[in-house]
Amino acid sequence: MKNIRYIAIALMIGFYPNIQGQQTPAPAQTEIISVTGATAHIGDGSVIENCTLIFENGKITALGSGVNPMGRVIDAQGKHIYPGFIAPGKSLGLIEINAVRASDDQDEIGSLIPHVRSLIAYNAESKVVESMRPNGVLLGQVTPQGGRISGTSSIVQFDAWNWEDAAVKVDDGIHLNWPNTFRRGRWWLGESRGYQPNKEYQDQVEEVTSFLKNARVYGNGQGTTVNPAFEASQGLFDGSKRLYVYAQNEKQIVDAITALKEAGVKKVILVGGYHAYRVTDFLKKNDIPVLVNFTHSLPEFDDDDYDFTYKLPKMLVDAGLLVALQNAEASNFQTRNLPFYAGQVVGQGLDKEVALQLISGNTAKILGIDNSYGTLARGKSATFFISDGDALDMRGNQLTHAFIDGREISLETHQTELWKRYMGKYNAD
Repeated sequence: MKNIRYIAIALMIGFYPNIQGQQTPAPAQTEIISVTGATAHIGDGSVIENCTLIFENGKITALGSGVNPMGRVIDAQGKHIYPGFIAPGKSLGLIEINAVRASDDQDEIGSLIPHVRSLIAYNAESKVVESMRPNGVLLGQVTPQGGRISGTSSIVQFDAWNWEDAAVKVDDGIHLNWPNTFRRGRWWLGESRGYQPNKEYQDQVEEVTSFLKNARVYGNGQGTTVNPAFEASQGLFDGSKRLYVYAQNEKQIVDAITALKEAGVKKVILVGGYHAYRVTDFLKKNDIPVLVNFTHSLPEFDDDDYDFTYKLPKMLVDAGLLVALQNAEASNFQTRNLPFYAGQVVGQGLDKEVALQLISGNTAKILGIDNSYGTLARGKSATFFISDGDALDMRGNQLTHAFIDGREISLETHQTELWKRYMGKYNAD
């Protein structure tokens, strides 16, 4: 058997001589760097023209239009500076190839598994993760999938040797898929194929609420038996962890938030929220932020406006909610298009700087990392990029430099290598 394995490995090497890992992570910042002459998009709705940004030891030390540059100077005249974009609710680094089971760590066995931690399965050398960076997506929330309670997520930066180096915020929250009030008919049992009421809905809700109530009692008790699932849930009741609840229709949203508040959960984030625009007063009253689904999708129902998904984020922003964009229902590789989803909302009438907040400042607030990331400010992490043009427009989103915690990262990926290869062939012809 050993000989067979060795032969297989040799054949793989022979057939794939150009197999490469991710670009080598950048070393720590060793000198003061100044970026001058750029238009700085802060990420909180404001803009600074002819801005100079200075950073040292991975932190921004100065930012403004009248700042004298220091150290190494990057001339960004006519260019734009943006905070690193943040992708929440994705299994980036947990699955590489959908058809290859050995590369899929996004979904574990079990229904109520908050103690399953996504971070320890994160592959920092994923080529999918690497492909995020040339579009300015520099951080993400590594999120488990499947089951009723999928597990615990963590927030990482996208230039690291391993998951320990990548971690920005460890075990930030637990992810709950709230039961559906409707389900598709099970044709194999003689049911109609269309949507119909979920007769098991109340039992499924009871399963969730009972788990949370028992977890809270467990935390208040003096028991000697350790329950890993209950242990992992304790942060929900003291506010150190967020509960990301995936719910779409009006009844789901109201039932979920009401039940979770009654169960003692301190911080609830609504993910998806297809019908959130119908209950905006309820959401504001309960101080619930929304990670709304990406814009490039079809309406769910026949009587929805054809452009409903494109304008939903603006509807929620106009209602006064704290909103950010995520694309939980799309494939991982599509996450690189996050800035263009925000740009699409600009096309629906949202101010461009407000749209930028949907993938930067607002996302950082919702995830609880806004003390260091999401906006450009003195004392915050030097995690940003320089673009030739408008980063929310694919024609302008052409990065020249990108930094994570002050480290100048590579913008080369497998895709850019292929582009150079075949453009060379095209130009030669």
